[in-house]
Amino acid sequence: MPKITFIDGTGKRTEVDAPVGLSILEVAHKNDMDLEGACEGALACSTCHIVVADEWFAKLDEATEEEEDMLDLAFGLTHTSRLGCQIKITEELDGLEVTIPSGTRNMAVD
Repeated sequence: MPKITFIDGTGKRTEVDAPVGLSILEVAHKNDMDLEGACEGALACSTCHIVVADEWFAKLDEATEEEEDMLDLAFGLTHTSRLGCQIKITEELDGLEVTIPSGTRNMAVD
């Protein structure tokens, strides 16, 4: 089973099992990681914003226009930012590292 590593705002690294077919958001929730996901993966917010490690970013499918629009609302946006609800785990992503930003911005409630 693939494994991914979550890095929190303090730099703490947590490696978890990541079943193929689940999204990073789903894997985070199954492992009690602090990744909000206010819209529950409906691509209606940016609270599951993650920063993908540089060496992994090019291995992901490109973000859709809808994801890019939501990313524009994310707190602490970087050149390797993605939404965790939009990345599905595959065998090729075994070893993926993502950072959970220390803050989020939920435009639905701000």
